[in-house]
Amino acid sequence: MEMIAERGLEKLTMAALGREVGMSSGHLLYYFGSKDELLLRTLEWSEGRLGGERARLLVGGGTVRERIDAYVDLYVPDAEGDPHWTLWLEVWNRSQNADDDARERQAAIERAWHRDLVALLAEGISSGEIPSLDPDRFASRLRALLDGFSIHVAIGLRGTDRGRILSHVREFLDEALG
Repeated sequence: MEMIAERGLEKLTMAALGREVGMSSGHLLYYFGSKDELLLRTLEWSEGRLGGERARLLVGGGTVRERIDAYVDLYVPDAEGDPHWTLWLEVWNRSQNADDDARERQAAIERAWHRDLVALLAEGISSGEIPSLDPDRFASRLRALLDGFSIHVAIGLRGTDRGRILSHVREFLDEALG
């Protein structure tokens, strides 16, 4: 992740990574099998850290809406070139040719984000804090909105900085959840 943050994914070669960690590219290939596997495992590691933060959101204090806003803050990239999102974009791009195991592992990461958002929404509905809606359907739609906006931030599309995107999403949530 440090190399991605410092140099970008295009400069992440097995040889350069090997030099950085004091191993040969052959050793890296022995342990990971391919660059695709290395990228997916790095994403799984990074997502594991974010999963812990999401878990704290679920049980944390504050209103459901405050915790949904915190979920959105965690989801949206910090800025153009955000290393976590750069990695996601590359894994998504490579997933077209990935084997079933790799695709399932990627889907498992997606399901974790979805499951946690559905749980927050269901809590808000049961407590009367947010209006009755289908939490699974709403979570799918909100995550699609977040993915689209997040890609714009991650690639540095003009006019789509993090602050502006968070404002758009909060406006949508105000309208949808009251």
